[in-house]
Order: sequence, then C-alpha cells, then structure tokens
Amino acid sequence: MPVVLSIAGSDNSGGAGIQADLKTFTTLGVYGTTAVTCVVAEHPGRVLNITPIPPERVADQIRLVLEAFPVAAIKTGMLYSAEIIEAVMEAIAPALKQGVPLVVDPVMVASSGKVLLKKDAIRALRRFIAMATIVTPNRDEAALLWGRPITNLKTLEEAALELAERFGRPHVLAKGGHLKTGQAIDVLASPGGKIREFGVKRIPGVDPHGTGCTYSAAIAAGLAQGLTVGQAVASGKRFITRALKRRFEIGDYQLLNHLSE
Repeated sequence: MPVVLSIAGSDNSGGAGIQADLKTFTTLGVYGTTAVTCVVAEHPGRVLNITPIPPERVADQIRLVLEAFPVAAIKTGMLYSAEIIEAVMEAIAPALKQGVPLVVDPVMVASSGKVLLKKDAIRALRRFIAMATIVTPNRDEAALLWGRPITNLKTLEEAALELAERFGRPHVLAKGGHLKTGQAIDVLASPGGKIREFGVKRIPGVDPHGTGCTYSAAIAAGLAQGLTVGQAVASGKRFITRALKRRFEIGDYQLLNHLSE
C-alpha cells in the first residue's frame, strides 16, 4: 500500500486539515501518516485560536515517518510561519532528492476569513512552492501569489500560467470554485506553458469546510499510486465533486462526505 505524508494543521471539527487528509487517504486506498504543524481550535464557522507546534518538533515527526516508511508522496497544508516552513523544507529535502512528489496546498486564509499564514512567511512559502511537483491555490491564494485580482476565468488562466513560469518547477492548479460561473473550472498550468481545464457543473448553494485540503490530499494519493500530475488532478476533481454532491448536513453546517468513493 502506498504511503502518503500529510504535513498540516489539526482541525478539531474534523472537516479540514490532517483529519480531512486522513479520511481522504483511507477512502482512496493509501496509508496516511502525518506531521502536525499547528493545533487549530475551530469549527466551520470560525477559528478561535491557533497554537503552532515548535518547528523542531514538526521536523521530528517528518523524520520519523520518513525513517519508518517508504513514503510515496508528501502533501502540505497549513504551515503558518516562516520558521515551520524552513524546518519542513530541511526535513523533507532527502525525500525530494529521491524523487518523492510534493503537493503544496498554500493555505493562507480559512473559509471563515481567519488568516492562517503569517505575513512574514510569504517569502518562505514562495521558496517552498518552487520545490513542489504541484501547487494548488484557490482563487484568493492565487491572487495573493500573483499580485493581482482574479475576477474571471481568463484572469485565472493568466495567473496559473504566469505562476507556473515564475516558480519554474511545479505545475500550478488554480482553482476556480470561488468564481461566479456556471461551471466550477480549475486550470492546470505547466512550466512549459501548457494549460488544461477541469470543469464540472457547479453545485448551487454548496460551500463546505475543507474542500482545498481534501482536493489536494486526493491529488497526493493519486501521485503516490503512480498517476501522472494530470491524471491525479482529474482523479482528485472527481473525488471532491462526489464528496460535495453527497455532503453531510450536521447542525448548521455542510460537511464533505469523505466516504464517497
């Protein structure tokens, strides 16, 4: 069974972060391991507080996983600070040198609007992204990385292409779920200037917690199973679409159905 390492924050409400990643990995048939970067007290409507784990303890978790298991893919989510990013880069460097693919979900802002990345960490995040196989920003994250607003599909494509060229190595999956269009279209750009779109009919009135975490975790699972980047994105898109269609409604919130494979 392929092993995937998720380096991300802990979401006590179970819909995002490492909890969402582990559910996704299990459903998709890979073995999930984790390195916790932050403990986040939250629910889908708000973030109460964030407690970062000391960077050296984050690195310890990573090293022990890599020591024990033949990790086939690494996925990162919430990294929070420059110090944690630097520790993660150093700890995963041996695995990347051996060709292990890296999926970077550049978590910057929660669905509730809470900032999840310190301002002084953006420079370190840019250097980290340059090490990735694929980076998966949503519209707002892509706009922050690009430096310009994204208001329609055309600007989403422009951002994806320019970011892929700017970072040099990774594919860029700019997600268009927040655009007000009839289809939810994501744009995959390669450093060579190629572009591919993945679109499905938009599901009206749906905006659950943890979609970005789940989508990127599904892509990492696909890469661990030997899929190409394009195949892993297509597989991840199908998975997140099913999770949205078959969502749970518990209390006041919509929650992804991670059992929907």
